[in-house]
Amino acid sequence: MNATIDRRRLLRGATLAGGGLAISAWMPAWAQSVSAGIVKPLPTVSGEDINLRIAHQMMTIDGRESHAIGINGTVPAPLIRLREGQTVRLHVENALDEDSSIHWHGLILPFHMDGVPGVSFPGIKPRSTFTYEFPIVQSGTYWYHSHSGLQEQLGHYGPIVIDPAGDDPIQSDREHVIVLSDHSQMHPHTIFKKLKQQGGYFNFQKQTLGGMLAGRDQSAKERRAWGAMRMDPTDVADVTGSTYTYLVNGHGPRDNWTGLFRPGERVRLRLINASAMTTFNFRIPGLRLTVVQADGLPVRPVEVDEMQIAVAETYDVIVQPADERAYTIVGESVDRSGMARATLAPREGMAAAVPALRRRPLADMKDMGMGSMNHGSGGAMAGMDHAAMGHSAPAPAAQACPPEHAAMGHCTPAAAAPATGNTGQHAGMDHAAGGMDHSMRDFSVAPEVKKTPTVQTISPMPVDRMGEPGQGLENVGHKVLVYTDLMAVDRNPDVRAPDRSMRIHLTGNMERYMWAFDGEKLSEVNKPIPFLKDERVRITLVNDTMMGHPIHLHGHFFELVTGHGEYAPRKHTIQVQPGGTATFDVTTDAVGDWAFHCHMLYHMHAGMMQVVSVRPRGGDAA
Repeated sequence: MNATIDRRRLLRGATLAGGGLAISAWMPAWAQSVSAGIVKPLPTVSGEDINLRIAHQMMTIDGRESHAIGINGTVPAPLIRLREGQTVRLHVENALDEDSSIHWHGLILPFHMDGVPGVSFPGIKPRSTFTYEFPIVQSGTYWYHSHSGLQEQLGHYGPIVIDPAGDDPIQSDREHVIVLSDHSQMHPHTIFKKLKQQGGYFNFQKQTLGGMLAGRDQSAKERRAWGAMRMDPTDVADVTGSTYTYLVNGHGPRDNWTGLFRPGERVRLRLINASAMTTFNFRIPGLRLTVVQADGLPVRPVEVDEMQIAVAETYDVIVQPADERAYTIVGESVDRSGMARATLAPREGMAAAVPALRRRPLADMKDMGMGSMNHGSGGAMAGMDHAAMGHSAPAPAAQACPPEHAAMGHCTPAAAAPATGNTGQHAGMDHAAGGMDHSMRDFSVAPEVKKTPTVQTISPMPVDRMGEPGQGLENVGHKVLVYTDLMAVDRNPDVRAPDRSMRIHLTGNMERYMWAFDGEKLSEVNKPIPFLKDERVRITLVNDTMMGHPIHLHGHFFELVTGHGEYAPRKHTIQVQPGGTATFDVTTDAVGDWAFHCHMLYHMHAGMMQVVSVRPRGGDAA
């Protein structure tokens, strides 16, 4: 087990894992022969003046060259190592023939240094240099990336580590930065074009007749019901392993990036999901993960076996390998179409068994926003109580809503709350002869949502899913991290009750590949979401789609409403599970204009983004 795995053993194991595929050319990259292992630390830059150069380059992944956009000649970009309390000046040269930018993801800084073209600064013009300068007021694990076009997909991203001003309360003997990402030989604009032409273009894991006859996946009755709704339960990820290679620190599965340890050491892994579109299920078979930090901020230690890391999230975990053997680092894509693979080992040249990809998950009624339904035993639609589904149910209670915000359509005053009562007609559900047209567009349960083509479905009965592990991880047989496990180490800086509440719907149309907030794409919105400085606002995100969305608010941390009160975990990015809700409280303490968007790159590119504008109160200085 401790020796380097030879080619014959690896191919034999991969054949078994692949269900009998013996032709190596058909084997996924993670199951093919590996190199002796790449033991190579990330290039690092530090100090008060740092020079970064954005340029085209080639990179080699699993022995194959590919075009990329990197920084200082590397993908990922260099690790930027800073210290809390310093001021940094980052001189960024754009050597491209197009505008570029860098956003410092999760860093608290002046809004004009945030790096979002068209929102907080004009961008970095071709063949020019822009200097970012800001104080470092925090510590932890963060990252940086382009906010221009689709450059991030091509490799324009890198890690940030900020050491505390004093002693680090998280003690470890060694650390490794683990940057998870996805890469395709296909140009990102081609990927986007194919998604616009056919939303499921990259989904090679659809249900088949053979599968049904073999008793796999949905029954014939369930398939008919889902077909009537024009929904595909295998639509878990837009871009998949059919075109992606999943990377660890810029290296493919066959490259076998390797991090070293000595048995008995406490090893800190700084995990960063810098992918464009991939939610990773992360685990190290044989090792437990002790989560000690989330999105850069300390949390009370939580021991788990696996964790789902959404796009743009970061987690620090401690592992303690006691044996002198190799361990496989597994970053399995949420749809199980591929994995990022690397190794932890006491010596170079070692590798451990690579687990087979698990069966891909199927979306269910809960993922469609019918979380409170009694599914019964008669298929997907059995036990459906339409009166309870919201098709004739009272609308949600209106929240406190100042007139100036109501005038802008961002909340509903009590006087304007829609009338309730049973209309006798299940809105959005046409019970015509021959069955039900499950159009799932009952706008009466979502008065905030605009009636636009971007809205394909509205969740009839969304439920809070922050206590759930994520698609496909419900019954894995071991402990999986959930948001409700997280508690802050320190008491939150603002523990006031919210001044007001608002709901924001995450909407989409897979057939047209359109994505938006409240049914409106960024290009259709004529004014930002308004806040006053130091408001305390409770925001509930409602996912009206069958896909998870990592939502990121620039310039702020927010507290997850998970029952932990003054010790609620503080984050800057949150995964909203399909058909579910997620709620957080935020203090809008940073004056300026800030991006607010889904961090799935192609969702944001398609319009799932808005601008939050925080303005001073009367008499306050700007």
